[in-house]
Amino acid sequence: MQLTNKVSLITGAASGIGFGIAKSYAEAGSTVVIVDLNREASEKAAAELSQSTKAEVIALQADVTNENTINDIVKTVVEKFGHLDVVNCNAGIQIISSFTEFTFQQWQKILNVHLNGSFLLSKAAMQQMMQQKNGGTIIVTGSVHSFLASKDKAAYVTAKHAQLGMVRAIAKEGGPYNIRANLIAPGYVLTPLVEKQIPEQAQAFGISEEDVIKNIMLKDTVDGKFTTIEDVARVSLFLASFPSNALTGQSIVVSNGWHMD
Repeated sequence: MQLTNKVSLITGAASGIGFGIAKSYAEAGSTVVIVDLNREASEKAAAELSQSTKAEVIALQADVTNENTINDIVKTVVEKFGHLDVVNCNAGIQIISSFTEFTFQQWQKILNVHLNGSFLLSKAAMQQMMQQKNGGTIIVTGSVHSFLASKDKAAYVTAKHAQLGMVRAIAKEGGPYNIRANLIAPGYVLTPLVEKQIPEQAQAFGISEEDVIKNIMLKDTVDGKFTTIEDVARVSLFLASFPSNALTGQSIVVSNGWHMD
């Protein structure tokens, strides 16, 4: 699983799963572009990866919901490196609320980041890959919630289900250009996003944080363990380095057996 001479761009890559994916790509020989809303965090992450892997890593700040910004990001990458080969749409947020209490503003915010952000980057990347005429890979970080639903996560569940449909559509249209599109569906990974949910769900359900972990988050896994960032990164690298259209339009669930697709 090598990405030598490839240029890869990952959103939401200053921390958590995104950083793990960026690290795996850099270790596999790729030039890596870390994109994050937090400029300081992205620059720190890029410096860390550059030092530890000896790969060329740059940081760019962007709001993934801004079309002009995303188009400029892709243009900047191509002007600097000459091509763009792998894109991982990973940026995400979470808001915990019952369906009836969800405000329209909250609903729009989650769909904007997860779904519209993935659309904008995938579209810009696909246009560039078609011009290059040498194919490419688009990967979307979905979720087990691309298949299942949970209480108090209606907008997130909706966005994640929609991402899967989008990936399948991209695969159909990208096939003739050797552009592959796949979705990774992690279970609960102990990232800052999930750590934030633990006390929120404890309060919402009136239970302890330990019970949230044991009886809500991990109750359906085969071993009662969180999926690791490294687990997800390995799958992302596998998809990024896969050489043909034999694997496109697919979803790979990485959830310690929580959901078996």
